[in-house]
Amino acid sequence: MQAYTGFAYVYDEYMDNIPYEEWCEYLVERLKEQGVTPDMEIADLGCGTGTVTQLLDKAGYSCVGIDNAPDMLTIAAEKLYESGQEIVYSLQDMRDFELPYEVDAMVSIADSMNYITSKEDITSVFECVKKGLKPGGVFIFDLKTIHFFRDVLAENTYAENRDDSAFIWDNYYDEETRNNEYDLAVFIKNEDESFIRYEENHFQHGFYMEEVLEAAETAGLEVEAVYDAFTTDAPKEDSERLYYILRRRCAARSNPYDICTVNIMSAPVKIKFEFFRNTFII
Repeated sequence: MQAYTGFAYVYDEYMDNIPYEEWCEYLVERLKEQGVTPDMEIADLGCGTGTVTQLLDKAGYSCVGIDNAPDMLTIAAEKLYESGQEIVYSLQDMRDFELPYEVDAMVSIADSMNYITSKEDITSVFECVKKGLKPGGVFIFDLKTIHFFRDVLAENTYAENRDDSAFIWDNYYDEETRNNEYDLAVFIKNEDESFIRYEENHFQHGFYMEEVLEAAETAGLEVEAVYDAFTTDAPKEDSERLYYILRRRCAARSNPYDICTVNIMSAPVKIKFEFFRNTFII
């Protein structure tokens, strides 16, 4: 079954416990540290209903959102109509996507990257990211850890009941494949007070950090940092979520007036190379 069909229409309602504003503040801090400032262009991979994309837009970034779930993007578009924001959304799979122009940064948070379930596929994501980033551009994303899937979610059943909807979530973690399976039944009330039932099957994957770093290197991306989520601390054994910061290597000097951001002794520094670049008006 396709993930995020019926659940898309109550997704934001059931995610009201997630402090998205705080998550976005942390993300913007990391972006600025890497030289990605407001007015620059960002692609949000696995954008879902567009909550983070909208927050980044409010922070001053020019955003495009990418997701492979039509129902989620429908909700994202409806929220744009209500807010009056100008954000482009594109229905694409993050394992094989293209942008019409290179961007300064890409992001993917709220464990969208955990829906990538193999090292080969995460390498494909990184290859697409590299193609879509400007030289020196960064990719910041999070991943839930194996510890979180195995020891926190574990083999449990979760349920919640609201006025107009309810869900039952059976969780299973497979030690051998490191896949976490969510069997989800969603009930949404109709106007006649009856309920329509949707069944969805979601899979997320627990990656070893070494796998992620090797895939990044294979795709030609440099690792800037890996943090225990919402801190600048190193990962710990009991970390439930990690943030990764990758960078597309700067192009060899060949152009006047290009700007590339690199880290020298862990301090973000802007270097101006003198060469002319082609200009594209989008």
